Amino acid sequence: MAETKRETERKYEADDTTTLPDLTRVPGVARVTDEGVMELDAVYYDTPDLRLAADGLTLRRRTGGRDAGWHLKFPVAPGVRDEIRAPLSDTLPPDLAALLRSRVRDTEVVPVVRLRSSRAVRHLLGDDGTLLAEVSVDTVRAERRDRGAKGKRAAWTEIEVELADDDAFGGEAAGSARAGAGSDGAGKARADGEAFLDAVGKRLLKAGIHPATSASKLARALADTGARPTPVLAAPPAAPGTAGAAVLAYVREQIRAIVTLDPAVRRDRPDAVHRMRVACRRLRSAFKTYRKVLDREVTDPIGRELKWLAGELGVARDTEVLAERLRARVDAVPGPLLLGPVQGRLRIWHTAREASARRTVLAALDSDRHLALLAALDRLLADPPLRKAASRDAREVFAGAVRKDHDRLGARVERALALDPGERRDLALHEARKAAKRARYAAEAARPAVGKPARRFAKRVKALQTCLGDHQDSVVTREALRELAIQAHAAGESAFTWGVLYGREAATAETRAGELPELWARASGPGLRAALSR
Repeated sequence: MAETKRETERKYEADDTTTLPDLTRVPGVARVTDEGVMELDAVYYDTPDLRLAADGLTLRRRTGGRDAGWHLKFPVAPGVRDEIRAPLSDTLPPDLAALLRSRVRDTEVVPVVRLRSSRAVRHLLGDDGTLLAEVSVDTVRAERRDRGAKGKRAAWTEIEVELADDDAFGGEAAGSARAGAGSDGAGKARADGEAFLDAVGKRLLKAGIHPATSASKLARALADTGARPTPVLAAPPAAPGTAGAAVLAYVREQIRAIVTLDPAVRRDRPDAVHRMRVACRRLRSAFKTYRKVLDREVTDPIGRELKWLAGELGVARDTEVLAERLRARVDAVPGPLLLGPVQGRLRIWHTAREASARRTVLAALDSDRHLALLAALDRLLADPPLRKAASRDAREVFAGAVRKDHDRLGARVERALALDPGERRDLALHEARKAAKRARYAAEAARPAVGKPARRFAKRVKALQTCLGDHQDSVVTREALRELAIQAHAAGESAFTWGVLYGREAATAETRAGELPELWARASGPGLRAALSR
């Protein structure tokens, strides 16, 4: 079973003559203990074209030290990585292989570098004996193992300063920070840890020890042996300032999000499903909005596959959003109106749905269909199907596309507002919501080319989309409440509370529908639209 550790460290250049200064002079450090020397032997794996290295990932099998095993590291921020560990084995563990799938696809990972390090370790301890950080002086010998570079060698010495794994910087909050939580306590823990590393760095700098230029040992080994990993998602082959260049830059951004969020979804990281689903929707919307730039004969089939993937992700996302909404609604019900085991019934309902949704998402990501979609996206960037409009000025093309999507939105809003309350209006409002989302995405994509008018337009349409989204959420919530009421009744429980909540949701929907005329007036003002034409 793989486990995750948040690794926060700083690296410094050194040589055989480098000596560490007195680190007890760093604020907070009471003692420095010598933990001896350990011998580490690691083989790093990658695809033959070094896709992982190009994306800042490292995969290694290491023996020696306290954490022998397989380690897969994902960059989080400069000097911060998530390290996923698996027990030592002869072959790559399936859990780690799955996390690499969106990047390596069907390509086998092979040994590319062997690193042998003699690590002299010192511990920085606080007044109460708490471990604050580990300082290591590593003497490294690197040897290339991949075809075409086999036998090339490099050697160097470096210093690593890594924050401790314990609660030195905020107790439980520190643990939450390393786990990726976003609480205020976790944020303070991160800030305190970074401040401590800054203090250690100042002390090293004063002793003439400077920050390293390489982000990792693997990066240093590859650079010193002549390897230059190139990003998979290359720059768009279109002239700067043209609509083609601008659209392809946006498309590349969304594709990158889909690829990089794949392992985050698999790891069940907070908000990962939502962000990946949004990237699918943004990309699909861009294909539709900017069809004068990209040939739809190529993009339409990809768009259908993006719709499929967003739908599979949506099962999990919709379950998550619906459960949060239902919990909030239940919590707001006065005690006298809570009849029966309401919270328990809600937990049973959510647990069953959550497990099923998780299976659906993982099955989609593990499918050949997903790999085929990723391959199609690669081909799109490698050979963009640019049309004649791609050579035109980006501002002109983007502004015209945004206005067209705005007209489409207007037709749907006005149709919905003309209908009486009921199922037909609910469906019409849902269609208007989808049009609002597309118009907003179009405006957000246009911001680099169009500037402030596109930003203001996106803001107004987002307010309209939020209102329409809340209305649709209320429709979906009422369906869930009816289902819960039926389950409660069948189990011999009171369905009264579910009926109360149903009525409240119906009232919320009408309130939100009543806000639409004003929001649409703000999003369709002549001045707002005229600004896009200037």
